[in-house]
Amino acid sequence: MVQIFKDANELSAAAAKMFVQASKEAIAEKGSFTVVLTGGSSPIKLHQLLATPAYREEVDWANVYIFWGDERWVSMEDERSNAKMAFDTLLNFVPVPSGQIYPMYDAANSPEEYAVIYEQLIRDVVDNDGVFDLILLGMGDDGHTASLFPGTAILKEETKWVDAYYLEPQEMYRITLTAPLINRAKKLVVMTFGEKKTHALHEVLEGEHNPELYPSQLLKPVNGELTFMVDEVAASQLSEKRR
Repeated sequence: MVQIFKDANELSAAAAKMFVQASKEAIAEKGSFTVVLTGGSSPIKLHQLLATPAYREEVDWANVYIFWGDERWVSMEDERSNAKMAFDTLLNFVPVPSGQIYPMYDAANSPEEYAVIYEQLIRDVVDNDGVFDLILLGMGDDGHTASLFPGTAILKEETKWVDAYYLEPQEMYRITLTAPLINRAKKLVVMTFGEKKTHALHEVLEGEHNPELYPSQLLKPVNGELTFMVDEVAASQLSEKRR
């Protein structure tokens, strides 16, 4: 499903309402809400909205469990850290118990070691089926999502839920959830907006199937629902049928 909004502000407001509703449904059903946050710039306005009283007071944060979709292997004090961004824009302003927040970084381990540990955390906290209530993702100008970049070996991963690897073009390690785990989610939401995303969004949704080139095409939920939340600019190359 594709939802098109006037601009990033309207999109973020809709995403905040969706987050609140998903949390209420999950907590009513099983007593907890497991959510995966995304990095980059796309979720900042969403985070800021969720931190305001109008949204913050609608979420039972005591029963929320926070994970990440991917991370640059840098300390949480580093400006490039997805976790730092989330704390600065959301987590420092809502009453989530600190023991229920699971950053994708640990200085005591290598990236590869922590990928194994993080997968076990998911099994322990979420369940052995790895079914998150909500996974939030962004999409890069090149069609990547999480740290699933074009042409990388991780795109072919079939068994691991979490993996880490050295991304040569960026000269740094990345740790990420893999497509097999991401596709287990009940709700999978991709937020993307702006002119730079126009071509990639068209190729991902309407181009030939080529996930090696456009990794977001790997997003195919097993039993859940996939929603692309986009603005009018990003959607401008989509067909009328999609729009």
